[in-house]
Amino acid sequence: MHSSAIFPLFYLPPVSYFSALNDHNFEFLLEKEEHFPKQTYRNRTRIYSPNGKLDLFLPVIKGSKFHTKVKDVKISYDFKWQRLHWLSIESCYRNSAYFEYYEDEFVTFYEKKYDYLFDYNLELFQWVLKQLKKNTELQFTEEYIKELPPESDFRTKLHFKNPEYTVPVKPYFQVFEDRMGFLPNLSIVDLLFNQGPQSKHYL
Repeated sequence: MHSSAIFPLFYLPPVSYFSALNDHNFEFLLEKEEHFPKQTYRNRTRIYSPNGKLDLFLPVIKGSKFHTKVKDVKISYDFKWQRLHWLSIESCYRNSAYFEYYEDEFVTFYEKKYDYLFDYNLELFQWVLKQLKKNTELQFTEEYIKELPPESDFRTKLHFKNPEYTVPVKPYFQVFEDRMGFLPNLSIVDLLFNQGPQSKHYL
C-alpha cells in the first residue's frame, strides 16, 4: 500500500484536501504514526465569518519536551472550545441554504467529549465522507515513512501558511460574499452548508 497517497488527518479539512483525495480517486492512507506538528490544519479549521476568514483552533494538551505521535495527542478542555466553535459556526452559517439540513447530526460533535484529537478528527472526517456519498474504507499507516514520492505525500502540502497544493477555483455561493467576495479553500463545511448534497459534484 506504499504506492497510495498519504494524507494527514485534519480538523474539518479545507476543500483542497477533498479535491486532492478526488484526484487520487479516494484511494489513500491516513497518516497515524507521524509526530504531531504545530500550527497546521490538524487542529484548526478556517470558516467564513462576517469579517472574513476565521480560524478556529482546537486546543491540545501540551506534552513533555518529547515528540508525541499524532494518534496520542489529547484534546484540552481547559476552556469551553466546543461551545465557542459551535457558536462561531452557527453564527457564520445559520443563514446558509443547508445549515439546518446538517445541524442535528453535526452539533453532536460539539456536545460529546473526545479524549484524543485523532479520534475526534476521524469521526468528523467519516461524517463528511458520508455527506459526500463516498463509501471509502479507511486505511491507516502502520509505520512512519520519512521519504515518500512527492506526488504521494500530502503531509506537508496542504498548509494554510504556504499552500503548495492548488486546485482550480470554482466559485460557489457563500453567505457573506457580498462583503468580501468569494473566499476559496475554506473548510469543507463551508461548501456543505452552502451547497448541500451538490457538494459532491463540486469536487
